Amino acid sequence: MPIRPSIVGIDSPPALRDALSGAQYIASDELATAGYLSLALGKPLLLEGAPGVGKTEAAKAIGAVLGRRVVRLQCFEGIDASAALYEWNYPAQMLAIRQAEEDYVNIYADHFLLERPLLEVLRSPEDSVLLIDEVDRSDHEFEAFLLEFLSDFQISIPETGTVRAASHPVVILTSNRTRDLHEALRRRCVYHWIDYPDAALEAQIVMARASGVVEQTAHAVVAAVGRLREQPLIKPPGVAETVEWSEAATLLHSQGAPWPEAFRRAIGVALKDHDDLEFVQPQLDSVLQGVAA
Repeated sequence: MPIRPSIVGIDSPPALRDALSGAQYIASDELATAGYLSLALGKPLLLEGAPGVGKTEAAKAIGAVLGRRVVRLQCFEGIDASAALYEWNYPAQMLAIRQAEEDYVNIYADHFLLERPLLEVLRSPEDSVLLIDEVDRSDHEFEAFLLEFLSDFQISIPETGTVRAASHPVVILTSNRTRDLHEALRRRCVYHWIDYPDAALEAQIVMARASGVVEQTAHAVVAAVGRLREQPLIKPPGVAETVEWSEAATLLHSQGAPWPEAFRRAIGVALKDHDDLEFVQPQLDSVLQGVAA
């Protein structure tokens, strides 16, 4: 199957991996393969994994590689179609009616329509990437609605008609797996599980994303974060926390804090739950073993 014209230049998984690296996202071979197949086959990409492993960042990086803006639909408990599709600006419509007095006014003109992410993407599929973030936080009814949308890529607006995408937009869904997604939604997607990266890959990510962090420090902090993730923490640090902890400690060190004291002082960048901090404090010296520059 030939790749879609919109991704000419990304003709293989290694090409996508290299392009993502240029966008400062270090992708595994498996993620690059899943992303390439999603783009080439015109299927949504479903990324699952624990919070903080880089799912949303992957979507943003793919948007950067394609030169498209990322339109984000943040899912939440109780989200409904109006939050995802469109709403009419009722106050503006009422004001227009009062101002028109006896003259005719089309209260269903486009300028009264408040676009939400799905409609916005349908109207400009070649210029955007649709990110449906944390779809597992929505309910089964909204998931069924999404399945219908991803089948047809069209929206029916009773007052004005049907809006259809001129071409299939690039769609990326993320899930923290707080609940199981419906099998029908999974079958429609190219699936990839993003795990915490191995130590070598995570050190590469730190050096690519954290300014001023030397290689020795990157490897040491990755080892420390690995030891933290082995603990029964409520909120183990994600990759973003690894990068930020490296940056924060390097900043404190540049201001005179010795190693590993700089990392000890910056622990609130890595752990963001009071119970986790209380649990880790007695063993922080062993966690920070080998952290120096």
